[in-house]
Amino acid sequence: MNARKSTVLNCFSPPVMVATLTIETVLAIYTFWRYKMSEITRLVVAMLLLLATFQLAEYHVCTGPGPSAVPWSRLGFVAITALPPLGLHILHRLAGKPSRRFVYSVYGVMAGFMAFFLIAPTAFTGHVCTGNYVIFQFSPKVTGLYSIYYFGLLLISLALGFRWASELKARGAQAVNKMQAVRGLIISYLVFLVPTGLANVFRPQTSHGIPSVMCGFAVTTALILALYIMPRAAEAKSLTKQPKHL
Repeated sequence: MNARKSTVLNCFSPPVMVATLTIETVLAIYTFWRYKMSEITRLVVAMLLLLATFQLAEYHVCTGPGPSAVPWSRLGFVAITALPPLGLHILHRLAGKPSRRFVYSVYGVMAGFMAFFLIAPTAFTGHVCTGNYVIFQFSPKVTGLYSIYYFGLLLISLALGFRWASELKARGAQAVNKMQAVRGLIISYLVFLVPTGLANVFRPQTSHGIPSVMCGFAVTTALILALYIMPRAAEAKSLTKQPKHL
C-alpha cells in the first residue's frame, strides 16, 4: 500500500516541475518571437511567464535550503495571483469586448493580495513539500478570502466565455476565429479545473495543495494558449524578408 501511495501525483514532483517550467518558458519565447506585439500577445506572454514563475518558485521551495522557502513562496503566490485577472482580460480581448471597469477593479483586488503576500509577516504559516506537490499553509481567514477571489474569477470567466462564444457563433463566418479562440480559452480553463477537482475527489488530501496541483495541470493550458488560441487571435510576424526594390 505504501509503495502504491508513493506514486500518486508523481507528475508534480520536482523533476517534472523543471520540465513544466521549461515548456512554459519556451512557449513564452516562441509566442513573443512568432507574433506581432499587440495587447493579446503581451497578455499571453505574461501569463505563460507567470505560470513558469510559479513552477520555478515551487521547485525552489522543494529543493532549496529551508530559509529560502518563504521568499520563494511569496514570489510564487504573486505569480499565480495575477493569473485569474489576466485570464479575464484575455477573454475580453478575444471576444472583442471593451476592457470595462470590472477588469480593472479586479486588477486592484489582485494588487491587494500581491502586496499581502509580499510584505505581510504572517502571509504564510508554513509549507510542506510532499515530493509530489507543495502545500502552502495560511491562516483559515486568508485561505477563505483567497479561494473566493481565485475560484470566483475562474467561474465568472467561464460563464462569460460560454455566453460570448454563443454570441460569436450567432455572428457566423465573420467571427469564427474569435469564437474558436474563446472556446479554446474555455477548454484551457477546464483542462486544469476538472482534473484538479477529480484529484480532490479521489485523493481528498490533495485539497491542501491545490495551487501546486492546478499548476501541474496548467502546462496543458499553456500549450492551448500558445498553439491554438494565438494563431486565431494574433497576427503572425512575417518570417521571410521582403525583397528590396531598386
